[in-house]
Amino acid sequence: MTSLGPVMLDVEGTTLSLDDRRRIGHERTGGVILFARNFVSRTQLVDLVAAVRDVRGDVLIAVDHEGGRVQRFRGDGFVHLPTMRSLGALRDHDPPYGAEHAARAATACGLVLGADLVACAIDLSFTPVLDLDHGPSAVIGDRSFHRDPRVVTLLARSLMHGLLLAGMANCGKHFPGHGFVAADSHVAVPVDERDLETLLDDDARPYAWLAGTLASVMPAHVIYPAVDARPAGFSPVWLQDILRGRLGFEGAIFSDDLSMEGASAAGDVVLAGRAALEAGCDMVLVCNDGRRADALLDGLADTRRPESAVRLATLRARRRLAADDPSYRRALDCLRDAGLVPP
Repeated sequence: MTSLGPVMLDVEGTTLSLDDRRRIGHERTGGVILFARNFVSRTQLVDLVAAVRDVRGDVLIAVDHEGGRVQRFRGDGFVHLPTMRSLGALRDHDPPYGAEHAARAATACGLVLGADLVACAIDLSFTPVLDLDHGPSAVIGDRSFHRDPRVVTLLARSLMHGLLLAGMANCGKHFPGHGFVAADSHVAVPVDERDLETLLDDDARPYAWLAGTLASVMPAHVIYPAVDARPAGFSPVWLQDILRGRLGFEGAIFSDDLSMEGASAAGDVVLAGRAALEAGCDMVLVCNDGRRADALLDGLADTRRPESAVRLATLRARRRLAADDPSYRRALDCLRDAGLVPP
C-alpha cells in the first residue's frame, strides 16, 4: 500500500504553477485541497484534477463543499446546495412528518453533493458540520443543522448515507464542537470554558453516536482549558484519550488549516504540524500560504505511519454517478420538491 505523506496543501489557481508541481511532488505531500479560486468550469476543474494526479497519482484530493455559503464550486453543472440549517428547519416545520422529510432531503443532499464532486474525480468533501447551533458563532451559524445534538446526528447520518451512495466518504467537523464560542478560529484563538462532561453530553454527542459511521474527523482550533491547555487538534487528550479511547472512533483525523490564527497557540507552522501529528492527526492541512507550505514540507521529519495509510486509503472516491442516473435525478427532485434548490 502506498504511504501518503502527512501534508495536505492547496494550489494557486486554475492550472498548476511550477511551485504547485514542486510542492505536490514532495515526498511529504499526501493531499491537495481545492478552493473557489481553482474553479472556472467543470471541464477546467477536471483538467486541473488530472494535472494534480499526473504529478502524484496517489494524492488525496479534497474540498470544503458543504452547501450554503461554504460551497466552493457553483454553476456549470454543480447544484447550489442548501444550508444545513434549512434541513433542520424542514425537520421542525411539520412535526411529526418533518423528521422523515428532512432525513430524506439530507440523504438527497449528500448524494447530489458527492456525485457532483466524484464526477470530477475529487475524493472527499470535508462535510458534514456536526457543530451545534448555539447562536453566537457567526463562523458556524447556518452551517449547523440544529441546536439539538439528536437532530444534528440524525440529519448528518442521512447526509453521510447520501455521500456513500455517491461513492464518497465523509468528515465530521469540528470536534468536539465549535458552535458555542463566538470567536472565529480563522482570526482568533477561541476558548470554551465548559467542563468535559458538559461537552460530552452536548456538543460532542454526535461524535459518540456516529463514531462507527464517520470515516474521518477534523478537530477544532478551540482551547477547552478545563480539559487541556492545547487546542483540540493539538491535544492527545482530545484525539487519543477521548475521541479514539472514550468514543471509539477509528477513522482518519485531519487537522484544520495550520495557517489559521487558531493554530498559532501551537507555535509556528512546523511546530504546529509536528504537534498535530504527535497528538494523533493522520494528515495536516496548510492553506493559502505557499511560504508556510514550503516550511512545513521541509521542516517535518518522515512521520508516515502504517495505520494512517490504512485510514486515509479508505477515503478515496469509489464510484461515479452520471447526471442522468435515476438515483441522482430522484435526489434532485426531492430537493426541488422541498424548496431547497431552484426548480
